[in-house]
Amino acid sequence: MTAAKTEPNRNPRRDSQRLSSVTTAIHLLKSFTEADGDLGISELAKRLGVAKSTVHRQASALLDEGLLQQNPETGRYRLGIGLFALGSLVRGRLDVTADSRHILNSLREKTGENVRLAVLDRQSVVFLHDFESPQTLRLRSSTGQLRPAFCTAEGLCLLAGLREVSLASFMAYPRPQRTLKTITEEAELRLVIRKVKRVGYAIEDEECDEGTRAIAAAIYGADGRIVAAVGAAGPRIRIRKRDFSKIAPLVTDAAEQISERLGYIKRQKIYI
Repeated sequence: MTAAKTEPNRNPRRDSQRLSSVTTAIHLLKSFTEADGDLGISELAKRLGVAKSTVHRQASALLDEGLLQQNPETGRYRLGIGLFALGSLVRGRLDVTADSRHILNSLREKTGENVRLAVLDRQSVVFLHDFESPQTLRLRSSTGQLRPAFCTAEGLCLLAGLREVSLASFMAYPRPQRTLKTITEEAELRLVIRKVKRVGYAIEDEECDEGTRAIAAAIYGADGRIVAAVGAAGPRIRIRKRDFSKIAPLVTDAAEQISERLGYIKRQKIYI
């Protein structure tokens, strides 16, 4: 009889304590309301039903992460700017989804291919929209599904918007070979990302899935940072390499329209 496998490094009691700690921190943040924007340790402890020492420990950790602020005169706490930054990320996704549907449908009509709206989620892109091509032969719609960011056209556009420290962190993760054309070497991938920045769009030529080609462009938010990417994708037998130059302007124009709706103002070059 084979003995059941155990996990010697797992400590159920410690895991339970960690979960309880996270839950307490969440409830602490939710204690603040529009009417009660500033709360002290005693009031928070009373609302949460925990010891003051526990509240103080949680508040200190949240303060360090910028999720809480403390009034130096009264010692009372309020929600921090870090929560505003996180909320802005969610707001950006909601805005780009709501403001893009008509433009994406128009792009699908012009290209006759699948049109996708993607955002970056750690090492992957997630398709918030994937409108299927009207063609009989088309890619399967994959709204909500994930694809590796390093080998998709939309992902390359989103990586082009990362700051160096974030890009370096991204590069630290493994990049599996998906097809014979997949670029996995960091130096070569960085060259591709630099090209995307230079020309304003990215091309996917079977690097992610065999038989699939795509062209994508970045979408900018009001603050000038890349928040999403729009792409047109289809089968290789219909999207020829000679078609890239025809499809790219349509995709970049759609990306610019969505960016403008999000409040982005494109800087004009000034010639002296």
